[in-house]
Amino acid sequence: MIELPDLVAGGLAAGTLSALALGGGLLRLRRQQTRQRAEISALRTQLDGSLRAFTAEVEHLAARRVPAAAQRVAHPHLAVPGPLQPLTVGTPLGIALENVLLALQAEVASQRTRVDAAAQAGMRGATREIQAALYRLQDALRRLQQRYDDPELAQTLFQLDHENEQSLRRAQVAAVVCGAWVGLAREESHLVDAVTGGQARLAGYQRVKVHNHLESGTALVSHAVEPVAIIVAELLDNALRHSAPETDVVVSLEHVHHGVCVTVDDAGLGMTRDERDRAQRLVAGDAPILLTDLGDPPRMGLAAIGRLTRQFDLGVDVSSASPYGGVRAVLRVDSHLLSRLDPADRPPAPSAPRTTRKSVPAAPAPTHAYGTEDAVADAPGHHTPTDGNGDGDGLPQRRRRRTRPAPAAAVSEPSAPPASSRPARRPEEAAAALGALQSGTAAARSGADAAPVAGAPTGAAHDTDHTHDEGGAAR
Repeated sequence: MIELPDLVAGGLAAGTLSALALGGGLLRLRRQQTRQRAEISALRTQLDGSLRAFTAEVEHLAARRVPAAAQRVAHPHLAVPGPLQPLTVGTPLGIALENVLLALQAEVASQRTRVDAAAQAGMRGATREIQAALYRLQDALRRLQQRYDDPELAQTLFQLDHENEQSLRRAQVAAVVCGAWVGLAREESHLVDAVTGGQARLAGYQRVKVHNHLESGTALVSHAVEPVAIIVAELLDNALRHSAPETDVVVSLEHVHHGVCVTVDDAGLGMTRDERDRAQRLVAGDAPILLTDLGDPPRMGLAAIGRLTRQFDLGVDVSSASPYGGVRAVLRVDSHLLSRLDPADRPPAPSAPRTTRKSVPAAPAPTHAYGTEDAVADAPGHHTPTDGNGDGDGLPQRRRRRTRPAPAAAVSEPSAPPASSRPARRPEEAAAALGALQSGTAAARSGADAAPVAGAPTGAAHDTDHTHDEGGAAR
């Protein structure tokens, strides 16, 4: 039987062991709590640092990256800054921020296109009204030119008509840039008439020198006449504006393998590489054209060329320099836009430069009928075999070509007196002759359906048919 002291001792020992175990547990618990507090403090510090880094990244996004991304929509050459912390690239945070920029750029581009389309629609309506008013003014000036014969008044009316034609050209270019049709119905016309017609729409047209090297009768199909005239006018306008007033602008019309090229060379300052690249992008017509991309005030000439080249399958190149130090612009008209007119039935305008190409008459077909020895002998390069008694041992021999008698000399007319001995023409006589020419031209137009393009402001500026544009204005 266990005695009481032993039980007490055993209880005390058990209590001591329990106390020691409890103390050890409490000690471990305190150490664990201390370690957890340290980890919580470290995590809180890390979280605070991450929050500050995220806040700085968002501020950087709003202050620099978003404006740069919005500007890049209009100016693709601008660079968008990267994230503030390069380590975020490729992380979920970095991908999310990049998606924000992409969504922003897509929305800005969409809104920009929508606003620009609304602006173009408004400008189309305004230019339609302006064109109608200018055409009414043009008809009024024509009637005045036909009614009055006073030389000074006729000269003034011609100047007003030319100014009105320049205003019409600007309104027409603005309408084309905004997506309107060219607005003119034209018949087939000589290509040189379309070129000189575009020349006549400009101030300073006297500086343009046209060299026509085309075959006689080279013409444009009806729907390409007015676009070619507009493009030539804009190319010449750029050449005249960016070259010295005392220099000439040289235009050459040449046949090429796939059609015809109209080359415009000026002696201006030329363009830098960036300017040349931008001009080439505009005239190519591949990218959409926005009014906000054309400057303030907008320069619409190259943009109008781009619209027309895309619509009518023409080609324009402004990427090379001219031999005179300026810019060379080349308009290419492919063969499917060309036709032919008989110069005898429909000659070019009297003021259009005549072609320098010499017409080569077709050689007559050689006669191969038997018994016509003379014809065979006269044929160039023809050989006739000799008989066995000849010197050629039966080999073909070349005969001497016969010389035909020269035609009788025509009776020479008395030569005209030299220009220096002719009396000087008075301004009144010149104006009267110009007025008579204009009256005759207007009378001829009223009786004919065609409206040929002329090369002077008084004739070529009125190369439009009396048709109606989209707004119903009489041409």
